[in-house]
Amino acid sequence: MCGGFTCSKNALIALNIVYVVVAFLLIGVATYGKTASIITSLGVVGGIVACGVLLLFIAVLGLVGAVKHHQVVLFFYMLVLFLLYVLQFSLACACLAITPSQQEKLLHEGWRISTDDIKKNAQETFGCCGFQEMNNTGLDDGMDHPECPLKPTDATQCCMGSIKCECRPCFEMLKEAINSGLRVSGGIGLFFSFTEMIGFVLAYRYRNQMDPSRGQMLD
Repeated sequence: MCGGFTCSKNALIALNIVYVVVAFLLIGVATYGKTASIITSLGVVGGIVACGVLLLFIAVLGLVGAVKHHQVVLFFYMLVLFLLYVLQFSLACACLAITPSQQEKLLHEGWRISTDDIKKNAQETFGCCGFQEMNNTGLDDGMDHPECPLKPTDATQCCMGSIKCECRPCFEMLKEAINSGLRVSGGIGLFFSFTEMIGFVLAYRYRNQMDPSRGQMLD
């Protein structure tokens, strides 16, 4: 019977094995991205690795609890999963609920407080120049940008080496990127939050079931 002890145990083990694989993928992708200079921010790399380590810890906790049918371990596993579910579900909904005007405010504030290295990296990545203006005259404090070529024939940073492109401000490209990123992040967050709720329900049911082998030993 699928609702029995063995089925609950196997389902919980399978779910946590998936979590282990995802955790190693997160750690591996972050390490590769930093090594290959795809991700240049140490904060981003650290955040991804931290998420991978946390997920790995939760998965190991769930595997130990499932294999040993350990009541205390399963209780803490359920507690951590529920807290993570609440946090991740809230953040996912927030990502999906951000309006275009709020995204613009986030972009404006993010550019204002960013260092020249981050702005230069954004200009090189998106092939653009400046935030909303390509010149640095008459701009508010923090809205300036590092120098970038204004002629496509000169451009190796701004236009990514293409003679056909024209340098444009970064605002629209950044807005499109952040909109896409928020939608993807929100969708993935919702998906994993529901898997965490499934894990919570499985752990709760499994924790309250009696091990048939122990029952036979008592008989």
